[in-house]
Amino acid sequence: MEKEIFMNKYELLIIGGSAGGLEVLLEVLPQLRTDLDYAVVLVMHRRGGDSLLTGLLSDKTKLAVKEAEEKEAIRPGVIYIAPADYHLLIENDKTFSLDYSEKIHYSRPAIDASFETAAEAYGPLLAGVLLSGANADGAEGLLQIKQAGGLTIVQDPDEASVSYMPQQAIEKNAADKILTTRQIIGLLNELNHSIKPGNR
Repeated sequence: MEKEIFMNKYELLIIGGSAGGLEVLLEVLPQLRTDLDYAVVLVMHRRGGDSLLTGLLSDKTKLAVKEAEEKEAIRPGVIYIAPADYHLLIENDKTFSLDYSEKIHYSRPAIDASFETAAEAYGPLLAGVLLSGANADGAEGLLQIKQAGGLTIVQDPDEASVSYMPQQAIEKNAADKILTTRQIIGLLNELNHSIKPGNR
C-alpha cells in the first residue's frame, strides 16, 4: 500500500547528495515556493575549505540560505547547509550539533549521520530526499527515516548523473517515491499544502 504522503504536516525536509547532486539542487531551489512552512537541511559531500556553496545556492532562491551552526534552533522557511568537514547532527530539541568524529563512507559531513539523527528527532514529521552520488552514504539513513514514519524520496537512478547512491537506497527498500527532478520539485511544493481536513 502506497504511503499517503499528505497525511503529515512536515516540519523538516532533509536532502542528501554527492556527485551530481549539486546540479539537481541548482535546478530545484529556484523553483521552490517561497512560503515554505518547513525547514530545509542540505547535506552534500564537500571538500574541506569549500566556502562557495552557500553563496552559490543563495543566488538561486529568495529563501534564506545559511550554514548550520552549533546549537542553532531549526526554523521553518530557512535552508541550512551542513558545514564542510563536520557531521551535522539534529538533536531532539530541534537544534543542530556539529560533530568532528570519524568519517562515515569516507565522508564528513555524512548523509547517514544527519538522516539518522533527524529521523529520531522528527519521526513522521520528516521528509528525506536522496540524490545522485557515488557511494552508499544516505541509504541506511533514508531507511531509518522510513521506519520512523517519515516520507522518503529517491532521485530516479535513470536520471541521476551517478546512479549508485539512489540505487543503494532502492535496494534497501528505503524509498517511498522514486522521482525525476521535475517530479521532486512538484512534490516538495505540495508538502503541507494538500493536507486533507482533519489531518493537520
